[in-house]
Amino acid sequence: MKGSVKRRAIGGPTSPTALALAVGLFFLWGAANNLNDVLIAHFRTLFRLGDLQSGLVQSAFYLGYFCFAVPAALVMQRVGYRLAVVIGLVLFALGALLFWPASAMLSYGFFLFALFVIASGLAFLETAANPMVAALGSVETAERRLTLAQAFNPLGSIAGVAIGVTLILSDVERDPHAAAAAVRLPYLLIAGVTLAWAVLILLVRFPDVATRAEPALDRAAAPFRALFARPLYLAGVAAQFFYVGAQVGVWSFLIRYTTAALPHLGTRHAAWLLTVSLALFMGGRFAGSALMTRVPGARLMLVFALIDAALCGVAVVAGGWIGVGALIASSAFMSVMYPIIFVLALRGLGPLTKPGSSLIVMAIIGGAVLTALMGLVSDVAGSIRFAMLVPAGCFLIVALFARMHLRDPAERIA
Repeated sequence: MKGSVKRRAIGGPTSPTALALAVGLFFLWGAANNLNDVLIAHFRTLFRLGDLQSGLVQSAFYLGYFCFAVPAALVMQRVGYRLAVVIGLVLFALGALLFWPASAMLSYGFFLFALFVIASGLAFLETAANPMVAALGSVETAERRLTLAQAFNPLGSIAGVAIGVTLILSDVERDPHAAAAAVRLPYLLIAGVTLAWAVLILLVRFPDVATRAEPALDRAAAPFRALFARPLYLAGVAAQFFYVGAQVGVWSFLIRYTTAALPHLGTRHAAWLLTVSLALFMGGRFAGSALMTRVPGARLMLVFALIDAALCGVAVVAGGWIGVGALIASSAFMSVMYPIIFVLALRGLGPLTKPGSSLIVMAIIGGAVLTALMGLVSDVAGSIRFAMLVPAGCFLIVALFARMHLRDPAERIA
């Protein structure tokens, strides 16, 4: 492989406890990410929002990722993966606690700010946790190991949606203050669990690869300039932008699409269908991890991306149960894309891995940009069905990135 490091175990042994805590991070940010899908439906009713305005929930959230990914990488360079994770967990908890004053003030803007703070913490978590898990073992199995760890992310997503449906959503109209107050308990629980996790990570011994700081950089911008000279890496950043935009957009508007296509179901029943979608996503991660023992990751992603583009097209054309079913099914095929793109983009970066990780996490801003675009398309076209053209196009771009890796034998996944 061109420019690659020698294929060997690069992380060394790790304790089961440390590994469990690292995997638990994927669960925690999954719960936070997909609780947003419930908040969109809740805030749409509470604040009488259109699709574009309700899409700002994801815009505020993923803007936090964009703003804090590079600072997270610079901090991680100085203090190592573990302490960067702890900083992220503290910021995550702080943002969750801000939901209490936001609900008391009945302020949509304050809620968006709280989500921005949560996302700033998640930027630290994702920037640190993904490459840390990828580093704990051999290069050959990095994408399978990360895909397996990421399988716990949708488990957290299911828990987040279930908590939101049970404690936040209601098909009965409520007083605005009572409806706003419904968000307090879920986010207080999240803050408590997150702070407890931070304490555990500080107390448990992690291997050297998780705690080691890198030598100070003479010029902080130097590694980023080097990254911009790597076209295949930049293509990976772009692919992650469009993938995350597609994933977040489909999930954010699945409840909205379902209530429009099947109005007799109601918001809460539609939200439970989202948990079915997330369960398929989780199953797809485990299945994808197994398939990658036989099929190159890039090839698997190419096939899955084309299937998802077709399913989104069905949702545009069909509507009804067929359209809803197509969107739910799309989650199973989305499942492998994030970790495969992450590993492909970072492959062979060596000392540029940490700053490289930060730019890939910054690409999560696609969730803000493309979800808002979907809301705009829906408002202009007068139907949420047409908004699904946006993720359809995004999946085609992901397919092109996978094809790039298959064309270059030196860059194929083993």
